Amino acid sequence: MNYNKFSNYFGLIAHYKFPKWLQTQINCWYVDKFKIDMSDFKKADDYDSLNSLFTRKLLKQRVLEDGFISPSDGLCLEVARGDKLMAYSIKNHSYQVGDLLKNSLASDELEGEFNYLNIYLSPSDYHHYHAPCDMQILSLEYVPGELFSVAKNWLKKVDNLYPKNERVILKAKLENNKIIWLVFVGAWNVGKMKFDFEPRINTNSNLEYCFYKYENLKVKKGEHLGNFELGSTIVLISQNEAIRYDVKADQKIKFGEKIGELL
Repeated sequence: MNYNKFSNYFGLIAHYKFPKWLQTQINCWYVDKFKIDMSDFKKADDYDSLNSLFTRKLLKQRVLEDGFISPSDGLCLEVARGDKLMAYSIKNHSYQVGDLLKNSLASDELEGEFNYLNIYLSPSDYHHYHAPCDMQILSLEYVPGELFSVAKNWLKKVDNLYPKNERVILKAKLENNKIIWLVFVGAWNVGKMKFDFEPRINTNSNLEYCFYKYENLKVKKGEHLGNFELGSTIVLISQNEAIRYDVKADQKIKFGEKIGELL
């Protein structure tokens, strides 16, 4: 199966606005199917397409807890300390960080140990992402790739999956002068990844590889960065002694909740 083409077709269907009565039935089925808690959002029948339901916005800004917060809603698949540029998507299934980060990683930036955290966004999750702390965005890299599912069963059967998939890599400097990489991984049925500060990025649309540098692009903790259309994965990779995480694998997390501390 060509997962990229299938995702394109699914995206077209998701954007289609059916008659109101039918769209309401589709939306309600989707909410019931994936057991979505709509308490933070408009009612299901207020959305005129599946895509507008997928990309639903919060009715009000969430309270931001102290410390380093989760950039999104989702499930923590793995959080650990890596070494020699090897990390794990889930237990016993590794990927090469150098392959994942491509040209966003300089040769001396991740020598020895580092920290990483993988957040899986299911179809039921809030699909927007935000800055986990105050930081300066140094670059954005878009890498074309496959659109394999990033659910657990696929991570178990496709080796080195994250580096094979389409992705956008943000490289940023933290207030402690350490470097963090936020990797937004495309997946099956993910039609787009959008970024507020970079309109040139329009993923899953035959976009060629690109790399942009920024001189003075600073974002505040909690600031909206962009959104997925449907679910996917965000991988956080940081230099050693940059962040101390306070979250465990298989723990549900939500945007705004504290998941660690800057060191």
